Amino acid sequence: MAKIKLKTRRSAAKRLKVTGTGKVKRSKGWKRHLLTGKSPSRKGRLSKSVLIDKVNVANIKRMIPYGAR
Repeated sequence: MAKIKLKTRRSAAKRLKVTGTGKVKRSKGWKRHLLTGKSPSRKGRLSKSVLIDKVNVANIKRMIPYGAR
């Protein structure tokens, strides 16, 4: 018997990427508007991507089952 295809949560797939080593990457928020009150260094930090915490990785990978391939 063939396994059932798993559905991907599209909201998670649009926001998250899985790296080659299997870690999950996300971009930071708070950089869409009201930028005049933020310092250039803060805006630079916000534009970089970060890794998801280890606590949440299992749940995230369940949302994007084919992201790690």
